[in-house]
Amino acid sequence: MSDLSELRFFRTPAHPCSYLEGRQAATLFVDPQTPLDARLYGELSRLGFRRSGDYLYRPHCEGCQACIPARVRVADFRPRRRHRRLIKRNSDLTVSEEPARYTREIYRLYARYIDQRHGDGDMFPPSEEQFTGFLTCDWADTRFHCFRDADDTLLAVAVTDHLDDGLSAVYTFFDPDQEARGLGVNALLWQIQASHRLGLPYLYLGYWIRQCQKMSYKSQYQPLELLRDGRWRLHTSDGG
Repeated sequence: MSDLSELRFFRTPAHPCSYLEGRQAATLFVDPQTPLDARLYGELSRLGFRRSGDYLYRPHCEGCQACIPARVRVADFRPRRRHRRLIKRNSDLTVSEEPARYTREIYRLYARYIDQRHGDGDMFPPSEEQFTGFLTCDWADTRFHCFRDADDTLLAVAVTDHLDDGLSAVYTFFDPDQEARGLGVNALLWQIQASHRLGLPYLYLGYWIRQCQKMSYKSQYQPLELLRDGRWRLHTSDGG
């Protein structure tokens, strides 16, 4: 489908917001009957949409615009001192690119991560069906980037979609007992570097929410562009 104006969308009923206490949220979904492909996905990503499983969505909340699409301008990114220290700390890890599919090893790490880090969240309790329905997709170019130590132990997985103008950081999960490594940050820094190696201008980070600590950290990765009023604009503030 070449004309975005022909797309149909569905809006969910209001429900409690996962990020801001006391707020009501709603989500706009592309009609599940729409034939989706990587090209359309790229176009909608530039309009602030994200992927969850086979669905493309973006927040569409009454009277609230706190969720702002964010992407890193890869060519101009310079790691900070703490980033360089963290990269050095994880220099013993190797990264392999694997198909986006269920394996027992990868799922076990995912389940441990959800159980220990997100026991009060929407994804708890984890299940094999939920794992597949959330992270894999029939029409997207999705890769699992697996980080392993010298003993070949899987420590982290960065689920990454390849778009025509960048990579999209869909989700990262990691060994919750390896907190000192900063595996989540390390995976994001690796995705920025991978985007640069591939000659892609952007790493899409999902939504930046100033009032939510879980999302405000994204402003640490500069230069960061935010989608406001239909235009991607540079965001230079490091505030959260």
